[in-house]
Amino acid sequence: MYLLLRLADMTAKKEKGINLLPQNEFEASILGRVLRWALSTFRYIVIVTEMVVMGAFLSRFWLDAQNSDLNESIKQKVGIISGYQDIEKEFNLAQKRLKIFSEISKQPPKSEAVKTISSLLPSDVSLTSMSLGIDSSQINAVSASEQGIAQFITNLEAQKQFRKVELSQLASGKENQSYIIFTIKLEPETEKKE
Repeated sequence: MYLLLRLADMTAKKEKGINLLPQNEFEASILGRVLRWALSTFRYIVIVTEMVVMGAFLSRFWLDAQNSDLNESIKQKVGIISGYQDIEKEFNLAQKRLKIFSEISKQPPKSEAVKTISSLLPSDVSLTSMSLGIDSSQINAVSASEQGIAQFITNLEAQKQFRKVELSQLASGKENQSYIIFTIKLEPETEKKE
C-alpha cells in the first residue's frame, strides 16, 4: 500500500511539471515583474533602433549618389548659361541702341527746326550760332534793337513745338556798341506718353 501511495504521489508530481529554474521571491514581486518586462521591451527597442541606424547608413550611399548627380547637373546648366552670356550682352546693347534710336526718331528733324527758327527771325536780327539738342537748344544772335529781340522771342513762344523760351544772356557788342548780342535757350515740347 505504501508503494501504491508513493506511486500515486509520483504521478501527481509528474502532472504538475518540473521547473528547474529557481523561483525566488524577487521574480514573483511587482518590481521583479516590471523589471523583467522592461528588460524584454528594451531589447526590442534596441533591435528596432539598430534597424533604423542600418537603414540610415545604407540610404546615405543613395543620397550621396543623388547629390553627385545634382552637382553634375548644376555644372552643366552653369556652363550653358555662361555660354549665352555673350549673346545676352549683345542683345542688351542692341536694346539700348534701339531705345536711343526710337527717342531720336521721335524728335522732329533738325533741318525743320532750323527752317522754323530762321523763318521767325525779324529783319533786324541775325543768327551767329545755333546749337540744337534733344532736351534743349541754344541760339546766339545779334540784333540792332531791343524791339527785334522782343519780336523774335514772341515769335518763338507762339510756336507749339517749343515748351519754354528763355532769354539767358544780353550784352552790347564788343566791336560795335549799337548791336545787342543775346542768347536764347529753347526747350522742345515733348510728346505726352499715354
